[in-house]
Amino acid sequence: MTSVASPPPMPSRAALYLDLIRWNRPAGWLLLLWPGLSALWIAADGFPGWHLLAVFVLGTVLMRSAGCCVNDVADRDFDRHVKRTAQRPVTRGAVTPREALAVGAVLALLAFGLVLTTNPPTILLSVAALAVTLVYPYAKRLVSMPQAVLGIAFSFGIPMAFSAVLGASQWSLRAVADAVPTQAWALLMGNLFWVLAYDTEYAMVDRDDDLRIGMKTSAITLGRWDVAAVMGFYAAYLLSWWWIGRSLGLGAWFTAGIALAALQALWHWALIRDRTREGCFTAFRHNHWVGAAVFAGVALDLALH
Repeated sequence: MTSVASPPPMPSRAALYLDLIRWNRPAGWLLLLWPGLSALWIAADGFPGWHLLAVFVLGTVLMRSAGCCVNDVADRDFDRHVKRTAQRPVTRGAVTPREALAVGAVLALLAFGLVLTTNPPTILLSVAALAVTLVYPYAKRLVSMPQAVLGIAFSFGIPMAFSAVLGASQWSLRAVADAVPTQAWALLMGNLFWVLAYDTEYAMVDRDDDLRIGMKTSAITLGRWDVAAVMGFYAAYLLSWWWIGRSLGLGAWFTAGIALAALQALWHWALIRDRTREGCFTAFRHNHWVGAAVFAGVALDLALH
């Protein structure tokens, strides 16, 4: 007698929501976390205290998760044509767009609740950060280098870290300007180049699919100069952070962290030079170790000098 195999069980709502926010792929929030923590340590001249550490770690995880919800809703009609993204919960219809946006809103509100425990300048900056986060998914339809918009969104934790440490209690743009020194904005601009590097690697994975569906990405815009541009972006990021860090008094341990990050960037060149999907995706997934090396250099230098 032939038995009929039963269909696989449907995933629970909780499992779908965890898939929606990429819970099993922490590389995304780690890419956000390391620059923010580096800025937090620099602004505080060392360990910033458990309160601010908890705010920035938890806030980073929550906001990256909320961003995934918005991005998947915005891209659902494109994602079904891309092999890597076709099985995302919203794209395959397991989670409705309204449901995904509701999850994202709850997560963003939780993150905002954490920001409310800091100070007025940081709260004001968080509103600007949210606006950039919401704009990014739609930049891919209009801007030839949408990774630059993502770079601003993924770097906004840097001025917020300085503001959280140095900000006063006044609700004004002047208070924001006083809380965020020029070096913080320079670190943001330098970090933007790192985002351009790793997100171009990410875009190289999907280039064939993106060309077919008409999506705009840096990998398509750069064409045959993509690998050279990625290495140039890494160089701009690391050199700018090294120069700014040295100007702020960071020394040999910080330089060692930058050097370790540079060695990783050279390994990424070996991974992406042939432009294979596997190599480019591996380089992207391991980028958080670049940020970890820079943060380790900052933390060790401030702890030991």
